[in-house]
Order: sequence, then C-alpha cells, then structure tokens
Amino acid sequence: MADVAPLAPDPKGRVAAKPPVAARPPAAAPGAADTADESGDYVAPGIDRRELRKLRRGDYPVEDRLDLHGHTVRAACEAVQRFVQTSRYTRRRCVCIVHGKGQNSASRTSALRGPVRELLRASGDVLAYTTAPASDGGSGAAYVLLKRK
Repeated sequence: MADVAPLAPDPKGRVAAKPPVAARPPAAAPGAADTADESGDYVAPGIDRRELRKLRRGDYPVEDRLDLHGHTVRAACEAVQRFVQTSRYTRRRCVCIVHGKGQNSASRTSALRGPVRELLRASGDVLAYTTAPASDGGSGAAYVLLKRK
C-alpha cells in the first residue's frame, strides 16, 4: 500500500462528492413522551427493518408472555426488566408483553404503554418491538424481539 497514489478528480464532473454524515440525534430523555414512535414500532440502530416486518408478520413464535394488568408503573417497569433478563437467560427470542389499553382507567389511555415501551427502547437486550396483532391484544400488547444470548 506504500506505493498507492490517490486518483485525480474526474475532469467531466461525473463523480459527486459524498455528502457529510450528519451527527446522530440525541436519545430522548427517560420519562419523555413516546412521540417518535407513532406506529408503535421500534428497531434498534443497526438492525435491518426486515426483522421488524418478520416480527409483525408472526414469523417469530411467541415463546413467553408477561401480563401487566393491575401493576403500578414502577412495578410494571421492574417486572419488564426482570422478564427481559430472564427471557434472554432462558434463550427466548420473541416474547409478548401485555400492558393493556387503559379502557378502565379514568383517562381511557394506558398508563403503562409509554413507560414500558420507553424501557424496552432503552434496553440493550431489545432488537425490535411492534404492536401485537388483535388476536394477542392489539394495541394493548407488544411483541418484543430479543438479542440472542
């Protein structure tokens, strides 16, 4: 490689210079609203979006479920952390977390959906998540794809 010299610029201007790479935007602060996730989907940086499509389509069988009905936000977050760690330890690839739709709450919105999904997004063990199909809870549940151990 010592005798390699760079090529001269193209005199006809056929090759355009590469645009500069933009800096990655800062991550949302914990506790912030999940506004960037309008569709209910998330893919970790560096993961192919086809994995999300497979997860949404049901190509990964759901190997375990966690139901958070009746939990407080703090208890639900702790349960989700333990569940994700245990699922990875037992080599589960796809799990379902049921956080509920909030139909019986005063505001008619799920108090757990935002915090649970923020926690999943911040976790290094989660590759992707998407809203579960109607047969598994619809918008009240999430399919989560975990890293392999």
